[in-house]
Amino acid sequence: MMTTAEVAQILVSLCRQGKFEEAVQTLYSPDVVSVEPEHTPDNVVKGLEAIAQKGAYFATAFQIHGVEVSDAVVSNQHFSVMMALDVTQNDNGQRYVMDEICVYQVKEGKIVLEQFFF
Repeated sequence: MMTTAEVAQILVSLCRQGKFEEAVQTLYSPDVVSVEPEHTPDNVVKGLEAIAQKGAYFATAFQIHGVEVSDAVVSNQHFSVMMALDVTQNDNGQRYVMDEICVYQVKEGKIVLEQFFF
């Protein structure tokens, strides 16, 4: 079973390569919960399939030009990273940087909670 630090290191590596779907499929628990800020639609999503659908929607809604992911800060069962995505919104052509703090909880070697602050 992977430690929190090992999960964090793999997640950072995959995200830096833009391999978000692979990160979800390999590192997330089937019962994972994803929490976005309250002002976002469907801000709480539960389950691996629902998170994969959320990722698929993001991939169709945005063109990603670049990704910046900080090294992880790890503490026991949690870790956090800063992530900045240079994107163009496909419906209106607006380009901007999505800048957020991502916090993850790990149990039994899998991510069970992700929460985003932006």
